[in-house]
Amino acid sequence: MDSARHTREVGNPPRFLVMLGAVALVTTTGVALWLLPAQMRADWGTAEGPTRSPVAAQPPLAVDPGRPTAQPPGGLPPQRTHTSRPSGYMGFVDAARSPRFDLAANARRTGIVWYTVGHLTAGIDGCTPTWDGTVERDDQVADSIDRLRAQGGDAGLAFGGPYGPELSAACPSRTRLTAAYQRMIDAFEPVAIDFELDDPGDPATIERRAVVIAILQHEAQDAGRPLGVTFTLPVTEDGLLPAHAEMLRATGEAGAEVDTVNLLMRFAPGSRDNLRRLSIAAKAAHAQLEEALGVTGRAGWQRMGLTPVLVGPDDLSVSEAERLLAFRSRTGLAWLSVRGARPADEVLRLLSAPTVT
Repeated sequence: MDSARHTREVGNPPRFLVMLGAVALVTTTGVALWLLPAQMRADWGTAEGPTRSPVAAQPPLAVDPGRPTAQPPGGLPPQRTHTSRPSGYMGFVDAARSPRFDLAANARRTGIVWYTVGHLTAGIDGCTPTWDGTVERDDQVADSIDRLRAQGGDAGLAFGGPYGPELSAACPSRTRLTAAYQRMIDAFEPVAIDFELDDPGDPATIERRAVVIAILQHEAQDAGRPLGVTFTLPVTEDGLLPAHAEMLRATGEAGAEVDTVNLLMRFAPGSRDNLRRLSIAAKAAHAQLEEALGVTGRAGWQRMGLTPVLVGPDDLSVSEAERLLAFRSRTGLAWLSVRGARPADEVLRLLSAPTVT
């Protein structure tokens, strides 16, 4: 009997060792769960698995070894909606000239995660969007934007600019114009579309563009993917040109929502008066935006971006960048940006630092 009771299959461990192993496993698992962050523990056990916020779903931006840590302004952007439109610092990439520009690598190097990519202009037929007359660059630009989004950034598209007519000025058909814009929106899913205009166009162009924007925004809202719309316009110490201010008013009256007006001001090389001139221009434009967009006070500043156009990299120093940041903090500007010559890396790191609220 005793020999039969102690007989077991070869390779099976004694029962008391199995029990000890089970107890150890349960204890270790309990300790590990207790050590997890509270939010992670709370998400376990839901019907659809762990709850992932839009921010947590994106991997953090990597930082090149040896470079100062640079975080995106305001944190990583959540979903692309009007309630989370670009803020802080807006980078600009001329994809018409540099279609292979690596947005993701630039974001890692500088900390800039919001970009406008331009410029899309009218093709030969007037109703086909092109990159400086070329349509074959769509895939290259889309791939670059996708890689940027994979690490937490986002980008919008700019129509118009210096390389040719903006679509609404060249395409007389409202139906074809709507389809042209929509094709780009479907292909790139931009966080916003920007219209960079030196000339707002004749009344027919302004009306056609405004009505089509309203249609696009309405359809995007119905699809659950709201579409931001911005305008990039030149500014002087007198503010916006009256024709530009009137164009903004007419666009709003047609039912379109203008999120932000980005003001371009060329800096004089080597001048110490540039920031004073920019401040005067911004204040003059603010009064115009209050009337054109129907906003007052701080709400008007929140619908404005400021973009100095530099002739040389020394046209914006570190101390001037600090003054620009103080102005943004005081007024609540939507964003800052820089065009033209690339400023020093230290200036870019300052401008793209997290926005303090």
